[in-house]
Formats: sequence, structure tokens, C-alpha cells
Amino acid sequence: MEESSGSPWPTGHRFADRTRTTHATVHALLEAGHSRRAIQRQLRMTSRTVKKYADAAKPEDLFTGQWQNRSSVLDEYKTYLDDRWSEGCTNAWKLWEEIVPLGYKGSYQRVRAYLHKKRTSLRAVTARPPSPRAVAGWILRRPETLAESEQLQLKTVRAHCPELDALTGHVRSFATMLTERQGERLPDWLDAVRQDDLPSLHTLASGIDRDRDAVIAGLTLPWNSGAVEGHVNRIKMLKRQMFGRAGFALLRKRVLMS
Repeated sequence: MEESSGSPWPTGHRFADRTRTTHATVHALLEAGHSRRAIQRQLRMTSRTVKKYADAAKPEDLFTGQWQNRSSVLDEYKTYLDDRWSEGCTNAWKLWEEIVPLGYKGSYQRVRAYLHKKRTSLRAVTARPPSPRAVAGWILRRPETLAESEQLQLKTVRAHCPELDALTGHVRSFATMLTERQGERLPDWLDAVRQDDLPSLHTLASGIDRDRDAVIAGLTLPWNSGAVEGHVNRIKMLKRQMFGRAGFALLRKRVLMS
């Protein structure tokens, strides 16, 4: 929330807003010629309360007492929450789980209330960032099939995230090997992947490396097992259609006749 000028109380604070409203009402009635006794009756206040508001030149003069500048158990973690918010993490439960190991002893509701204030505060309207699904689609599709707006958005994402930029390069390099049958480039691709801090891609590279010769052959030779996999899929479909009740003889007959 934004601090009001010269006031220790933020706008949006219930006590502060109520005090400002009452102060404005009392002074408006005084300027209109009403007596303090009449204001007391009209606003249903005690004479002492009316005097307090009437004698205060501005509402900030009334902001005193034990509740002013009260510290919170969340105060020392607000910098961390603000940094994570700027990074794009706005999930209150996740942020609460992150600060508990750091020593936070307060409740989840306090974190949620603090983040709610950040969500509802006035801020500049910015474009909504693309979803992870959309970014994944841009990376996996051929660059020439992307619309100009999609290319610009992907370029922006890559500029702000070095990991996604490296991932995009590796994915497109592998796609080139796959479509142009350049299996001989696979060892160099695996070495390049291991040089970047991409743990998930490292797992993929380790799996490929365990069967490197077969993968190189698949990326080089014109033959593939697509036809066999198609027949296996068809047999599974026929078996599911029979709900598992038919024996092998009937299944064999249906496969041969279909």
C-alpha cells in the first residue's frame, strides 16, 4: 500500500480511513455553521470525541497510540516476499512454505493478507505474460511456422531467461538432426547439453547416451519401426473393443480379417 503524505498510516487501513472520514465530516459540519452540541447529536458522539476531532487541524494529528507503527512478525521477511513477487511467484501458500524454513513463526493468513494488498494496490497495467504451455509450443514448433507476434514474444522470453534460451537452441538443434537425418551430430549435441545448467535435459541426455548407437542409427537410417508400432496399436484397439472377454483365437481372427 502507498503511504499517505506525512502520515504514518497507509491509505486503505481501516482505522486510518475511518478517522479521516470522521474528521472531514466534523469539520464540514463546523464550517456549515453547526454547533459542537448539534454535531454530537447528529453523529451520536460524546462531547469529548467531537472536541478531539474539532481541535485536530488534520486527521494525522489523531494517529497516536499503541497501534501506531506496530511491528509485525512478517516484517523481516517482507523483503524476501517482495523479491519473489518481482520474480513472478505470487502464490501465497508457496511463499509461506518458503519462509517457514527461514524462521517465520507467523500464520499463512498473514502472508496471504500481505500479498492481497500487493495484488489490489494500484499499479501500471502490463501485458499478461505468456503461459508455459504457449512458450513450450513456440519452442517445439518450426520457427518458420510461428506468427510474427509469437516470434517476438519468444524472443522476449529468451532474452529474459538464459535457461530457456539455451533450451530452445538445444531443442531446435535436435529437431534438425531428426528431420535431416544428421545422427553423426549426436555426440556433439550431448556434449553441448551437459555444458548448460539444465538438469531435466541432462536426464534426457543420460538416457540417450545409454543407447547411443541405436539412437544414432534412428537419426541416420531411413528405416523405422513406425509400421510395426501402428499394427501393435491396432491390435490393442481391437482388444479393448472386446473388453478383454475374447480369447486369442477370436482376437487373431479379427486382426486377420480387419
